Amino acid sequence: MEKIVVIGAGTMGNGIAHTAAASGFATTLIDVSQEFLDRGMKTISSNLQRGVDKGKMTAEEKQTILDRIQSTTDIESAVRDADIVIEAIIENVTAKVQLFEKLDRLTKPECILASNTSSISITKIAAATKRPGKVIGMHFMNPVPVMTLVEVIRGIATDDETWQRVEDLSKRMGKTPIEVNDYPGFISNRVLMPMINEAIFALYEGVATPEAIDGVMKLGMNHPMGPLTLADFIGLDVCLAILRVLEDGFGDPKYRPCPLLVKMVDAGWLGRKSGRGFYSYPPSR
Repeated sequence: MEKIVVIGAGTMGNGIAHTAAASGFATTLIDVSQEFLDRGMKTISSNLQRGVDKGKMTAEEKQTILDRIQSTTDIESAVRDADIVIEAIIENVTAKVQLFEKLDRLTKPECILASNTSSISITKIAAATKRPGKVIGMHFMNPVPVMTLVEVIRGIATDDETWQRVEDLSKRMGKTPIEVNDYPGFISNRVLMPMINEAIFALYEGVATPEAIDGVMKLGMNHPMGPLTLADFIGLDVCLAILRVLEDGFGDPKYRPCPLLVKMVDAGWLGRKSGRGFYSYPPSR
């Protein structure tokens, strides 16, 4: 399995492409516009440059990694001979299902189709294809080049060979794969999002300030980042979308998103990426 295609050049997609190329894989990065691809490649270059500046790699090694990544808007030709396609597009079930239907038509039959979804059912995505046994979840953590976990999610139809190939690939990419079965939010977000939501409820109810809530969790629970800071880092719109998946998937009111979270997303206060969330983020120069 040597040719990896990543669809989506945003934060997660460019991180996955960076990691794959740095691990020696021929990698293709796909997005719908050249602007998005240029931005993604610029991010990869900047992140690699940090390694050069810290003496962890040479400028030549950086260039070698960049040379392993091709970028294109032409999905048909790019996926034709792929061994694995990793989808990292918007966290929307309709968009993902439509993409997997298309990938099923365009890729060779033995190609594995993986989704980086953080909460959406792999079983549902796989059912849109004629190869449900070869559909699997590869949920990388942000920032991908740094975080070692890959949550590998088996849909109800995912076969053992697909799991073994993805486990092997994850290890060759320097990651630690952990197998999880397909339920809403998997493990990471099923545990994390209710904690973040409860922190938002504490703020909503006036229990404490954002700084105090984060301070308690950092100092008392030894978390490296408080839940409200983490929510801003993830994106409040993403947090809300995952909570909706949990609420709908389990039909349990304990996953009901805090009204403050809903209001902030409606206002466009999405966290770091919008410059304002629970904290303010001045634009970088």
